[in-house]
Amino acid sequence: MKKDARSQELRAVTLKLSVTQRCPGHMRVLVAEDDEALRSVLERGLKEDGYVVDTVGDGETALRHLRAYDYDVAVLDWRMPALSGLQVVSEARRRGDRTPILLLTARDTPADRVTGLDEGADDYLTKPFDFRELIARLRALQRRPPLALSPVLECGDLSFDPATREITVAGRPIALTATESALIELLLRRSPAVVTRRQIATHIWEDEASAVGSNTIDVHIGRVRSKLSKSRARIETARGMGYRIVGA
Repeated sequence: MKKDARSQELRAVTLKLSVTQRCPGHMRVLVAEDDEALRSVLERGLKEDGYVVDTVGDGETALRHLRAYDYDVAVLDWRMPALSGLQVVSEARRRGDRTPILLLTARDTPADRVTGLDEGADDYLTKPFDFRELIARLRALQRRPPLALSPVLECGDLSFDPATREITVAGRPIALTATESALIELLLRRSPAVVTRRQIATHIWEDEASAVGSNTIDVHIGRVRSKLSKSRARIETARGMGYRIVGA
């Protein structure tokens, strides 16, 4: 019976992978789902929609990922081994993690929904679901203040508005690719601390090992530095570690 229910969920999601809108920029999402087939379908669909996706199969690993990496949004199955999705949400909120979280579950009673939301989940989607609805809900979570939208980030005369994704120097917009914008945002959020090459690769590139082991990061840092040449903000190299952005 359980296997039949899983098959129904998988068919329902697989048949709905056509999405008309793509996510803006490089949004990193964590998917925690213990059913390997459904996890694979979600990963494929989210990647096709433009997300950078990390997938795990249990709650303990999901919690470790939330501690180690910065995510724009997380999708957690309620029933997982080790720790349930609900326990992951509760622990993440207890330690101050404000990542927007959507719970996936077959539980559909009002009491279950209230429990999930009261523990700190931001949204709730009942299986089986339409994949287009999942994408729409993720976009809504990314727009929702205060979790998704932070105040304008500034360094010297450089400003980044998370709500509009606009980057300006001395009030004038500058043209950047999605990857360059994501790189500046990461450096600004961590400023004045050094951001390691691995942290940059993990946050921005799907194939983090390839980015760390090649000159991909250096090339993009060089391009961003060129575009910020007239700004009082500058990107410094911390040899053997990574980069940081500081204002003059």
